[in-house]
Amino acid sequence: MARLVFGSDEQRQLREAARSEFPGNPALAYVLESLASEGIDLDTCRDWDDLRLEKGLPARPEEAPDVA
Repeated sequence: MARLVFGSDEQRQLREAARSEFPGNPALAYVLESLASEGIDLDTCRDWDDLRLEKGLPARPEEAPDVA
């Protein structure tokens, strides 16, 4: 199982950043704080192209870059 976990200092910094950067969006701050405390299970992450198809969006053009 691949899992990304954050050290206690990293968790604190992520929580502070979530609260300061998203004061108008408590739901987003909550999600970021949860990620900081629980980590990320990389085995359950889905591919961006799969998410696009699931939401009914068109497939990404072949010439589109892989990163933003």
